[in-house]
Amino acid sequence: MAVAVLVVFPVAVAVVLGDAPYERLFVGYPGVDVAVITTVLLSGAHLATLVTSGALVHVLFLRDAPARRARHLSDNFEISVLRVASGAWGLFAGALVVFEALDSNGTPLERLATPGALPFLWEASYAPKAWTISFLAALTVFFVSFFAERWTGLLISLWATAIAVLAPVVTGQALVGPDHDFGSDAAIFQTLAVNAFLGAIAVAALRILSGRLVSPVTLRRLFRIGAVALPVIVITDVVIAVFKLAGGDITASLTGWLIIAGFVFLAVVAGAFVAAVILARRGALRAGNLTGLLSLSAVAVAGWTGVGVAMTRQPPPQYFVPTSIEQVFMGFEVPDAPTLTVLFGQWRPNLLFLGIAVAAVTVYLVAVRTLRRRGDRWPLGRTAAWIGGWTVVVVATSSGFGKYSAPDFGVHMIVHMSLNMLAPGLLVLGGVVTLLLRATRSDRNKPASLHDWITWVLHWRVLQFLYNPLIVFIVFIGSYYGLYLTGIFGDYMRFHWAHQLMNVHFLIVGYLYYSLIIGVDRPPRPLPHIGKLGYVLAAMPFHAFFGVILMTSPVIIAETFYRYLDLPWADLQAQQYLGGGVAWAGGEIPLMIVIVALAIQWSRQDATDARRKDRHIDTGRDDEYDAYNQMLQRLADRDAARPGPRPTVREETRP
Repeated sequence: MAVAVLVVFPVAVAVVLGDAPYERLFVGYPGVDVAVITTVLLSGAHLATLVTSGALVHVLFLRDAPARRARHLSDNFEISVLRVASGAWGLFAGALVVFEALDSNGTPLERLATPGALPFLWEASYAPKAWTISFLAALTVFFVSFFAERWTGLLISLWATAIAVLAPVVTGQALVGPDHDFGSDAAIFQTLAVNAFLGAIAVAALRILSGRLVSPVTLRRLFRIGAVALPVIVITDVVIAVFKLAGGDITASLTGWLIIAGFVFLAVVAGAFVAAVILARRGALRAGNLTGLLSLSAVAVAGWTGVGVAMTRQPPPQYFVPTSIEQVFMGFEVPDAPTLTVLFGQWRPNLLFLGIAVAAVTVYLVAVRTLRRRGDRWPLGRTAAWIGGWTVVVVATSSGFGKYSAPDFGVHMIVHMSLNMLAPGLLVLGGVVTLLLRATRSDRNKPASLHDWITWVLHWRVLQFLYNPLIVFIVFIGSYYGLYLTGIFGDYMRFHWAHQLMNVHFLIVGYLYYSLIIGVDRPPRPLPHIGKLGYVLAAMPFHAFFGVILMTSPVIIAETFYRYLDLPWADLQAQQYLGGGVAWAGGEIPLMIVIVALAIQWSRQDATDARRKDRHIDTGRDDEYDAYNQMLQRLADRDAARPGPRPTVREETRP
């Protein structure tokens, strides 16, 4: 049944639809062979990706191995599943690079015999490029799964998988039509939640079907993931459905009926999950019940995946809604000039950063509450700094500043500086890593927990290498020149996902930079205070020089993109001049504030050291000066005991 709903159903949809979807998109029909093979490969790739993600979640976070042994990986069922699933994922993704190039361009299979046809088709559409990323990620996961010996060795695989599962999504149907900024952000959250939770369910079902047991620890942690992931999946599914239907009746299109079918399969998964939780709380969850619930969930997961594949074979209603050039690139229109009233009054929620901010603040406050329940104190200023930092992020991305950061380069630079300079300076003062380590506990004889995972990551050699002050400095400064003075910025601004990626990059790099200067958490390579001061001063000339370049350059950054928008209120030269001034002042002013904060920290540290030394001297526990005096006395005694120099002949004959 799982195979039927996963493969047969989407293939039947592709065959029945025939050439109609291609004609609606003004693309030639590549033939039933290309359509069917592409659909089968998509079903296999999505399932393999799901299982690969679930296996990684099991190995990294759901194992019941005690902490003293969990850091080292050993061959087990989940590792075997990871190897098989990632290998299959690589095969499907590699084949999809070819067949998506044919299918998305409406090209028959025999056209591949033409010299140079495949490179041309690959360059002509986004789908084969996305599956190329997926293919490379699958190869990475596959080879790492054979050679990784430590828990941290799979973190690269986890990162590669997260990027790869998002690539086909953000460049697919979520990229088209009005309000695609909402659809894309919702699809990002849903894709990550689906692959983490539903993938873990699929691996647990495979474990049961192989005759193995699922440990209580694994079940409890799976329930916790589901408690977070299921609401995210449901909420984002509603957002995506509204976006795809574009205000139309849900029963008026095939897409609407597929959405209904997806809701049904998702309801089955949710129902099985709730039933398992209820039975577990009552102590009535037996092996037979668990096997049945997991099997039912696995079939529903396969059905939900199959419906998702079928949906890609049919263009949704939002494809055919009249769309302005502004909506094509940004998802919304900006008819008004960016005055202060507009910037502070016209809000458009940035779902990605809003969701990240809510999650980050929630986790932080839960950790603070955990500390206080134990009777431990946590400085209120750190909590305020953390909340303030994420408030800056939300305001910068969801207010009128975020809305106009794409069509206006000057506003974009304000958002850039807020995410790269202001927000990170507050976030690093929150000391989130220290808080999480204090709020959690580690027991070598119990399964590894958050405390152990954070500790292992902090001692990971890859992180220590990337956290090198020199590398952080080069990336922090080089991002400005590499992004804006090349064609990258102009290319990225055409896509919502790329714009979001830039903002994420700004925030992460800024956090790494400021954590080395005024951060509460101890970095792998801490700098002395004088080194921190030099670290700040070294960056200031680069900011000033970059700002001067923007203000004086006759070349308009990303001019082609802004010409496409053709906004009546836009003055490109004035916007770039403002952006250069913001880059100059927005870089210098926060760094000056950081210098003041660093001076305060330096002064407090010296005062603390002085008080500690005074206490030791007063209590007689500090023998530093006594040891020094004893050393001088030993040197004096040694010189006194040493025989003097023998007198010369001249001295002996002197009367």
